[in-house]
Amino acid sequence: MNKLLKTEYGIIEFSWNKTFWLYIIVLPIIFIDFYKFSSLDLAFNIFLLFATVGIGHSVGLHRGIIHKSYKTSKKFRQLSLYLFVLTGLGSPLNWLKQHYFRDYWQNRLDCPRYFQYKHSLLADFWWNLHLTFIPKDIKKYSIPNEDLNDPFVLWLHKTWYIHYIIFSLIVFIFLGLNSMLIATSLRTSTIILGHWYIGYASHKYGYARHKIKDADESGFNDILLGLISFGEGFHNNHHSYPNSAKFSSRWYELDFGWTLAWFLSKLKVIKEVKTQKNNLKHTASEYKTTYWQFPKF
Repeated sequence: MNKLLKTEYGIIEFSWNKTFWLYIIVLPIIFIDFYKFSSLDLAFNIFLLFATVGIGHSVGLHRGIIHKSYKTSKKFRQLSLYLFVLTGLGSPLNWLKQHYFRDYWQNRLDCPRYFQYKHSLLADFWWNLHLTFIPKDIKKYSIPNEDLNDPFVLWLHKTWYIHYIIFSLIVFIFLGLNSMLIATSLRTSTIILGHWYIGYASHKYGYARHKIKDADESGFNDILLGLISFGEGFHNNHHSYPNSAKFSSRWYELDFGWTLAWFLSKLKVIKEVKTQKNNLKHTASEYKTTYWQFPKF
């Protein structure tokens, strides 16, 4: 497995923790009685989706903490991190680190195979969901110390699964076993597998307006994937303007993550919000015509 990455930069290891969590979340789906799926279940899970994936992951961890797209209070920062934990995706610290590792290499021409997308969907399923990258020198990736050493981040890193279990028990007590499995196993499986697939697809096909100079990956945009992922599927836009809180750039690109960020800015929860038009260094050159890449089977 170490051959996937040059040993001078780090190693790729099989992650027992990641793999165990994936299957312990996915397998209980078989015990769900879908005939009992109610309007309450639908409403509750839509609310959870917007709260945990929309605010917790897309707006909070990704746009706010990792890319510094806006400024906010300590309380909202901690709330968004806690909501991220309730996605079931895992430790926010691990996700933050892996994001910095990936961005560092994808913005270089000597990007190792592990961070490229020149492999199949099946290979990416194995690499992304079962393996983990351990760098030789973490200082290379310029992760802010304020994030690496944040006491709340470190606390959630050690205890995230406990909070998820407590959440599961609360849902079980108030809504019952079937609703608990829907809100945990089904919801989190969809989030984990959905996040993985959208990350893969948005580097393999779609349309692109920009090419990142001296970078291995520029990403692609996909209208449908962008719609269902709070804008995360507009990856070419994001690669081109990484510090923008707005991933969409055309009227037909529906970015619900930006909608949430805009709403939070109007409520004064976040401020000094960066977009493609202000306070940004554009990292890409624009194609004269939009470039399309289609799926290869």
